[in-house]
Amino acid sequence: MDPGALSPEKQDKENLVGINNKQLGVCGWILFLLSFLLMIITFPISMWMCLKIIKEYERAVIFRLGRIQAGKAKGPGLILVLPCIDVFVKVDLRTFTCNIPPQEILTRDSVTTQVDGVVYYRIYSAVSAVANVNDVHKATFLLAQTTLRNVLGTQTLSQILTGREEIAHSIQTLLDDATELWGIWVARVEIKDVRIPVQLQRSMAAEAEATREARARVLAAEGEMNASKSMRSASMVLSESPIALQLRYLQTLTTIATEKNSTIIFPLPINILEGIGSVNYNNHQKVSNRS
Repeated sequence: MDPGALSPEKQDKENLVGINNKQLGVCGWILFLLSFLLMIITFPISMWMCLKIIKEYERAVIFRLGRIQAGKAKGPGLILVLPCIDVFVKVDLRTFTCNIPPQEILTRDSVTTQVDGVVYYRIYSAVSAVANVNDVHKATFLLAQTTLRNVLGTQTLSQILTGREEIAHSIQTLLDDATELWGIWVARVEIKDVRIPVQLQRSMAAEAEATREARARVLAAEGEMNASKSMRSASMVLSESPIALQLRYLQTLTTIATEKNSTIIFPLPINILEGIGSVNYNNHQKVSNRS
């Protein structure tokens, strides 16, 4: 098959270091035998130099004459490192924390903000982490900064403030895809803080306050309207039954007497007030006629 017919991803994987299954040549086997013979001659002193302890959360990538031995990492436990021809690199498989410093970002609606976050990741392939990238932790750190700026630059300020979980999930997916060839698995991405200018904070606070006041006025107006409807219905019911009006009157007197014991109330029917008003009106008319 023509190499040019392969997809770019497959070509990249074939060019990656550590995916080479070539065996040692004749010179390599000779050096291997000489190193093994040297270890036997210097036994048991050589055991102190050749036996290495790999912890449970570590893996060792052994380079024998510059080639990765067996194409995979060793450990945990005891491993044998031959003198002169073997070099090993320890890789920690525990979860690392990448603290992204505040990044100054221009959002889609032209608002300057500062956003910081944190990325949790771990190495799942020690061979890829050692052989395919120079410094896997620095590369992941720089890639996280760039991805954070690129993703937030396509969002508006309101989307950033309200959709942190969706944005964090999008950043996590992009980082996980980009670091797969480095043997990195991104476990979680969190956006810690979104900082906006003080003047914009005041404007947003004033806007929110105005919105709350308008909503409160609307609710108060609706309450007044509902109360007036209820009072109209109650007046219609009371007008149909004078006894109900009298009972309501007595209930009001009981309530006032219970709350304010020092208050003295003199019940006065409305009809008497109407009669007094009509008498005063008639007297005024008579005086006017005499004059």
